Amino acid sequence: MEELRYRGKKREGRHRDTWDPFQLNPVGAEKEQKKRCFLMAQYLVAVIVGVAVLVSAVVAKGSLLILSALSSPKSLRNDRDKQFYMLMLVFCLVWPNFLVFLKSLWRCAFKQFVPPNMKTMGMICAIECLVSLGTSVLVLIVMPQFDVLTNLFISGGVCIVSAVLQIVFRLQRENWKILFPICSLSLTSAGYCLLGMDYYVRTESHVDRQTSECFYYVGVGIFSSLLISFCWWENTMQARNRMQKTLSELEGFKDFVFVISSILRILVIGAVYLIYYKLCKNHIIWSDFNLADHQDVLQIGLGLFFLQAFCSAACHWFGVVACKIHAVRMSFALPLCCTGPVVLGLGLILFLTQAHQLEETKSSSIVDFCAKLYLMKDKNTTNVALLEMTRSICRTSLNSHYLQWPFLMLALEGVCMWGGFVTCTYYVWKIKVQRIERTSQLFVRRLYESAFIDLSLLLNTKMKLPKAQTNDSQDELQSVVIYLCATMWHETYDEMLKILTSMFRLDRYRGDPKEEHKDSFDFECHIFVDDAFMTEKETKKRLVNEYVEDLIHVVTEVYRVFTNKEPDDVSIIETPYGGRLMFVLPEGNMLYVHLKDKGLIRNKKRWSQIMYMYYLLGWKGYISKNPQKMPRMDTSRESLISMDGEIFLLPQYDNDNKRRFISDDNTYILALDGDTDFQPKAVVLLVDRLRMYYNVGAACGRIHPTGMGPMVWYQKFEYAVGHWLQKTAEHVFGSVLCSPGCFSLFRGSALMDDNVLKKYTTTATRGAEYVQYDQGEDRWLCTLLLQQGWRVEYNAASDAYTNSPQEFKEFYNQRRRWGPSTLANTLDLLHSGKETVKRNQSISGLYIFYQMFTVGSSILGPASVTLMIAGAMQFIFGMNGEYTILIACVPPTFYIIICFTTKANTQITIAGIMSVIYAFLMTASFFSIIGDMVVQGTFLTPTGVFLVSMAIMYMVTAILHPEEFGLIIYGLMYFICIPSGYLLLTIYSLVNMNNVSWGTREAKEEGEEKKSQSVLCNKDCRLCCWDMKIQITQEAENPMLQQIVGFTGQKAPLLQLTNQETQPQAASNPEPQTKPETTTEKDAKVKNPPAAKNKMPALKDKDASATHDDKDEKKSIMSDSSDYSDEDDVDFMNGDLEEMEEIPVSDWVEPVKTEFLKKLTYFNMKRNLQAQLRYTLRNKNQDDVCEDLVLMLTDTLNMRLSKVGPEDILDRAEVDELQHELTNQARHILKNNRMTKLEKRVKRAIEKTLSAPQVQRLDEGETDFWDKLIERYLKPINDSPEHKERVSKELKSLRNKAVFLYFIINVLWVVATFFLQIIGNDIISIKIPKYTTDGNATGEYLKVEPLSLMFLFSFAILLLVQFVAMLYHRVYTLIHVVSYRSTEKDYKERDVEDEEEDPTIENQYAVSISSEDFQL
Repeated sequence: MEELRYRGKKREGRHRDTWDPFQLNPVGAEKEQKKRCFLMAQYLVAVIVGVAVLVSAVVAKGSLLILSALSSPKSLRNDRDKQFYMLMLVFCLVWPNFLVFLKSLWRCAFKQFVPPNMKTMGMICAIECLVSLGTSVLVLIVMPQFDVLTNLFISGGVCIVSAVLQIVFRLQRENWKILFPICSLSLTSAGYCLLGMDYYVRTESHVDRQTSECFYYVGVGIFSSLLISFCWWENTMQARNRMQKTLSELEGFKDFVFVISSILRILVIGAVYLIYYKLCKNHIIWSDFNLADHQDVLQIGLGLFFLQAFCSAACHWFGVVACKIHAVRMSFALPLCCTGPVVLGLGLILFLTQAHQLEETKSSSIVDFCAKLYLMKDKNTTNVALLEMTRSICRTSLNSHYLQWPFLMLALEGVCMWGGFVTCTYYVWKIKVQRIERTSQLFVRRLYESAFIDLSLLLNTKMKLPKAQTNDSQDELQSVVIYLCATMWHETYDEMLKILTSMFRLDRYRGDPKEEHKDSFDFECHIFVDDAFMTEKETKKRLVNEYVEDLIHVVTEVYRVFTNKEPDDVSIIETPYGGRLMFVLPEGNMLYVHLKDKGLIRNKKRWSQIMYMYYLLGWKGYISKNPQKMPRMDTSRESLISMDGEIFLLPQYDNDNKRRFISDDNTYILALDGDTDFQPKAVVLLVDRLRMYYNVGAACGRIHPTGMGPMVWYQKFEYAVGHWLQKTAEHVFGSVLCSPGCFSLFRGSALMDDNVLKKYTTTATRGAEYVQYDQGEDRWLCTLLLQQGWRVEYNAASDAYTNSPQEFKEFYNQRRRWGPSTLANTLDLLHSGKETVKRNQSISGLYIFYQMFTVGSSILGPASVTLMIAGAMQFIFGMNGEYTILIACVPPTFYIIICFTTKANTQITIAGIMSVIYAFLMTASFFSIIGDMVVQGTFLTPTGVFLVSMAIMYMVTAILHPEEFGLIIYGLMYFICIPSGYLLLTIYSLVNMNNVSWGTREAKEEGEEKKSQSVLCNKDCRLCCWDMKIQITQEAENPMLQQIVGFTGQKAPLLQLTNQETQPQAASNPEPQTKPETTTEKDAKVKNPPAAKNKMPALKDKDASATHDDKDEKKSIMSDSSDYSDEDDVDFMNGDLEEMEEIPVSDWVEPVKTEFLKKLTYFNMKRNLQAQLRYTLRNKNQDDVCEDLVLMLTDTLNMRLSKVGPEDILDRAEVDELQHELTNQARHILKNNRMTKLEKRVKRAIEKTLSAPQVQRLDEGETDFWDKLIERYLKPINDSPEHKERVSKELKSLRNKAVFLYFIINVLWVVATFFLQIIGNDIISIKIPKYTTDGNATGEYLKVEPLSLMFLFSFAILLLVQFVAMLYHRVYTLIHVVSYRSTEKDYKERDVEDEEEDPTIENQYAVSISSEDFQL
């Protein structure tokens, strides 16, 4: 209700000024707000993960302590049981090494193998052997000799080496923090001293017949802890610069090192076990490992082992998750630090509450209680674990007959050890984690120590210190620049509205580009409009077409919705490829609209992509690496703005300047379609993927088709299944094969790699190239990336919406392009599979096999659908199997003949009719399968199991995608359309493979012939450096029309601003004479006689100045710029700049400029002025003066323009006079409010309100770039008739080969099934027993053909593999989403108490304006 009232109030305000107050409000234009449900879910996930870390760590630690107590020599178990429990303890130590061995071996075998440096590998393996020796000695030899409390406390000493290295290398950010490692070292040493003292007291007090032999174990235990603490040496070394070379070298072959070191660690563990217990103690009796008759021992031992192994691995995984979701303190550090106290607390609680159950009569003291425990060892009702833990506690000083206070030393030992490792890992509490980081960026070692899982995770957490030079150690995100590139091809108004709204949303999310952003990115928007021009029917002028007109209206409309005003800064530029419109978005980011003339440059999407890749990566990258090549900003003061004496670049120049500090690796291109709708979150999530992994060359999001109708419903489920299962499987097992061009983020360095962009410019000359290159350009580009070793990823949380075909014909034509292109690119990748596996770490031989299997399944799709229809007919009509197969083959054969003999439209019409018939058959097939299960009395038939399992799998998959769960409804539509999508569509796309037209959004025919007209006068004159053409024509509607066209010569003077232009324009040399003729028409409404009189002297001066040498020219321009700044400081009232001559322009420029001049209507000026003032004075301490200015200046505007209509455009003189009056009025208001420091800012707001669109020239260097680019790669293609004929023959030949291959394979499959039907199930069949619903066998058998069963089984395995991949991908998508929500931008109004008049813009790129930028 409040929202309705708010919109009504705004509308009433507009209605006071115009009779047309109504406006569009695009969906999603409102500010994004954090949803409470997501916020609650974020905290809930953090709590769940934290609890999981704590519980798994406690169970893992407790299980190890129990196994140690059960295997102790002083345990109440017999020797056979102790031997088995000790073996389980060995397995607990071996398990994490075995996991690392498998993972590293997989990566070496199927990812990439780098030959190791033997010296470095020898050093690492030696350290690993020492660590393994210490771990096995401490756990297998020392801990069984100690009581459970000592074992719990002694593990805290493994941090001693880490503390020493922190002290020695001074790795603290602040000097005072060195107290933490000093305290850690002191507490750990005190703990070891207390350990020795405690056992000395026990020996002297004869506690549990303790002997002096225990001192040997104490010494060995301390030494073992020292060896174990070397495990994390790399963590301190990586924070220093001296070891960076060795560690970076180690990263390359770490997998192979882990394979060798894990084997060595396992061997050391086994050697310690065998040497001590077999050779030294001779406790191992091999026959005693046969525990067939002792199931209780087997269950306890294996149960404790699986608990310890599983929980330690789970604790490690949940710890990683906790760090990645930005819950380091609550869900990682706190649970791990509390693990020891919680284990101790639980043990004491169990001891105090359950120990009395171990005795039959109540004991008077702890000593009596411990003495009675010997009597309980032979009772079967005794809880073994509880008994042994209690017995272990009785080995402490609590069981002393003399003094029990020494037990406090044991407690104090625990406090010291716990405090030692907490202070040693203090840095974990302050660690900064980026939104998404690799595990290798969070933890130093891939291996965890299961015996000390809590300490292992804390000590393994990477120190991120400023002394480290590696990128992985950087706390701050590296800045990136994103170029949003949308290609348009005859989009509708509503489709354009979606993409523009998305761009404006991103502008609002990013904010002012001169300010730093938490996501550290800058962006530009580029829209490339194909076929943007038309020839006017009557005059044959080259003008923008209706699509560009719609685009201009959309930009203006969206600007109004987001800012309540018209676009401030608009520039119109002629270019060698057509034209360009330049807008400054509300927050200061840039929007460029490139208008392509198909007569000057190639049209279609691939060539637009080449166009913007060369422009943004090639040209802009070149000038960023050569600052002297940038547009000569010194030649025009308009490229700079002055704010309180500080000079700053305007956005269009500042973006190129920032690029100087950003590498190609951090330059991204976001490929978009002209109808894509997305949120800023989707872009940021894709950026995260490229930031996290250097080898990721592209990343795509979840594409949602939009629209209405049955075809859209079918595509909704098709897209859902494709993303839920197929794309996730590709992402998990290898790499995504296709990153769709409608919403994909590409890395600049990946596109610039060898054999990628250069090969992407290849012009198709052969039939196969037309299919692979032009029919699916996005898939071919991804194929090139994969073949060069780059990885393509999929992010399921990055949602984008795009229009899908709503008509049957449009859908078939789209898939006619996609199908052959997909097959061609996949076969190309499989053909180069061996080389691709060598180059690409993400693609393995198994993944190539997986793709071969999927390709084979798709090729057999028509035959499989045909056999499905035959099965349905067999059940419905009760016919023999062989007859139904023959009948089912008739429609596909008929349609193949139709496709070869009729036109495309006829083929699609017949396909539509057949699709409806097939839909009825599929519906009957669905019920036939259910009926077959009823008749057979079981669902355990091949088709029944397949149907039920598919339904369950899709249902579970939809549940795991809660925001998309409603799409499951369209599953039935998808099911009944399977014959149309997998049979008829396959036939249509194959037979029409020779048709390489686009098929959708085809161009309209241009106009009619030029009307006849007589030329009354046609004179060419030369005056100085001007070419004048005077042409007078006679037309039916107008008796006389005079056009005066001016063309500048080679020596045209430098351009300057007119009075009505306040935005920058790049000065450059004039356009070459070879360019098409352009016309200039002055607006009849704009009249300014005084300005016209003063124009000639200005021109004279400029001509004179143009003859000076370069040095004098530079000095003159610099002087002009300084004079301009001084003039601003002296005279606040004078906003007029120097005059200049009109720029010669083409016919299309003036109509576009006139459209933007509507900004100067009374209604628009009033609204713009109010919005500009409120935005300029948006701080709370400026609210009062802002409202005064709005009220008074609006009144001035109303009085001044009282006789002007709301839709009338003011002429130039009126605008100048109005600007003078408003500026004067604003100055008095600010003086009265004692806010004179805001004068320049208010003046700037008034100037923006009254500024007119500019007509600019392109920089000379960029003009040369476009000329050469078009000449080299983008010249319009004019194929000769001979070439077209040859390509047509090649395409038909390729079509025939593909159809024949498909036909033979599918026919062989159908024929094989047909003959198996003729032979009969009694001869060749697989018998499957039938079961009733209650699980009892009926004694009957179901006979199934082996071929059908094999196909179903293979297809089921494929789906199962994809389902498992989907589960894995879902988990990591959840992690990414939660991490994003914790760093999501919150849109809040600025609340600055005191701000300077024009604040200094704090920008890391401010130093970029240097002397070399002002060189000619």
